[in-house]
Amino acid sequence: MSKVTPATRALTAAGVAFTVHTYDYDPDAESIGLQAAAALTEDPARVLKTLMALVDGKAVCVIVPSDQEVSMKKLAAAASGKSAQMMKPPEAERVTGYKVGGISPFGQRKPVRTVIEQSALAHAQVYLNGGQRGLQVRMKPTDVRDVLTAIAADVVA
Repeated sequence: MSKVTPATRALTAAGVAFTVHTYDYDPDAESIGLQAAAALTEDPARVLKTLMALVDGKAVCVIVPSDQEVSMKKLAAAASGKSAQMMKPPEAERVTGYKVGGISPFGQRKPVRTVIEQSALAHAQVYLNGGQRGLQVRMKPTDVRDVLTAIAADVVA
């Protein structure tokens, strides 16, 4: 497994401190985020999942704790839209340049509006996908917000 991905290159270019962590990815896991948290022996609230959604038809990246679900109503409001829905996996892969299970909010094909669950900012460090299945980056959640110019909002159900 390569530890250099578009995501890690983007973080390095941004001058952000992060560490890389690998784990055994289970493609059959019911929840990829929860499986990553278990494999890393971390609290699921600190292991964030990256989801791709559409708000009023426009791509939006959503970052939430792996043990939480996104409220489409709250997401639409946070992104100043009327309606939101999850993006279908093939479209998410096309938009981001990553495979489902390895979608990182960093280094996507083209920048999209990003929303991070505000409760994630309370942690000293969080984990996010590093751009490859079985690869996570650990960093300060405020750096996540700042690098992505993300909107911090309550978006969980």
